[in-house]
Amino acid sequence: MPDARSPIRHHLVLYRRDPEQGRARFFSLMIERDLFGTIRLVRNWGSVGSKGNEKVEIFSDETQAAQALEGWAKAQRHKGYTDL
Repeated sequence: MPDARSPIRHHLVLYRRDPEQGRARFFSLMIERDLFGTIRLVRNWGSVGSKGNEKVEIFSDETQAAQALEGWAKAQRHKGYTDL
């Protein structure tokens, strides 16, 4: 059971290696609750070793955020990313 005090609810990291271009990429998805109780889906992506890019989406409940997380994960897996 998740710790009720922890703001992190779900976290998924995906990875893709492209040997032809000689680079590796990551795609991270995390559902969190901020200090004000807002449920956020945080997406972070980029080349391994870089800071990457970040985008935050706000949701009214955890179910919607989880559905969005699964949608993003499915799309990235379709592009060749695998779970890390």
